[in-house]
Amino acid sequence: MTETVTDATTTTTTTGAASAIRRVGVVGSGIMGSGVAELCARAGLDVVVQVSSAGSLVTGPQRLTRSLDRGVAKGKLTEQEREATLGRVSFTRDLDELADRQLVIEAVKEDERLKLELFATLDKIVTDPDAILASNTSSLSIVRLAGATDRPGHVLGLHFFNPAQVLPLVEVVDSVLTEPRVSDRALAFVRDVLGKKPIKSPDRAGFVVNALLFPYLLSAVRMLDSGLATAEVIDDGMVHGCSHPMGPLRLADLIGLDTTVSIAQAMYEEFKEPLYAPPPLLLRMVDGGLLGKKSGRGFYAYG
Repeated sequence: MTETVTDATTTTTTTGAASAIRRVGVVGSGIMGSGVAELCARAGLDVVVQVSSAGSLVTGPQRLTRSLDRGVAKGKLTEQEREATLGRVSFTRDLDELADRQLVIEAVKEDERLKLELFATLDKIVTDPDAILASNTSSLSIVRLAGATDRPGHVLGLHFFNPAQVLPLVEVVDSVLTEPRVSDRALAFVRDVLGKKPIKSPDRAGFVVNALLFPYLLSAVRMLDSGLATAEVIDDGMVHGCSHPMGPLRLADLIGLDTTVSIAQAMYEEFKEPLYAPPPLLLRMVDGGLLGKKSGRGFYAYG
């Protein structure tokens, strides 16, 4: 769809700005990084995924292939589309291979120091002065990430939801330094190229969705910890009583309990509201390596 904005002197076609982005870089090949890479490749874009280890050069492509195979099995992709998508994605350990990218989306661990170092490095590597540097952070300050670069006006948040290739929403998060034309270009890219539903979210810990979601998840953990109800009862109550597609404790397992703690801590640090504080049970589970579905055990056991 083409959206044309006209005033007395100019006419701008947002689709043209969005379609100019053809080369995308993704940093990280975990659940979110691989999902974003698949989404971009299925939209016909050339995608380079940078990974941090030799092992990820194996597991990253495997994760992408498994996801595409599921799409074929469910009739959502043809074999030809699967092969074409795989052909658009390459994996590398070398950040320098992102030098020619027009958009780089960071999807690494929710660790502010790690992300700050990454943005400072990307700023030196990416050569296109119009390139957008985006973070998939769930809760961290976009303006702080932007401050690690010499192009803060070209830094914003693109917060996808898991699984990124399936869920329709993307939060577009401007900092106080993001240039309006960069924000408009990102919105058009998400809507017109990726076919997702973008919403503008404030640069506040948790943005819009997680600021509403995480007090709910943490409340469920506190209810479990207090002994008022079992995990099954809590989840069944919300699924069958409130028509939620998934109960809060299964959802926390899917998000990752370590990620849940990181997001909760970032929100509590900013707002000092008790409802954002991670409960002791959650902290102990993470300390014990019970991270949810990705580790095989969280509030539930996974085979």
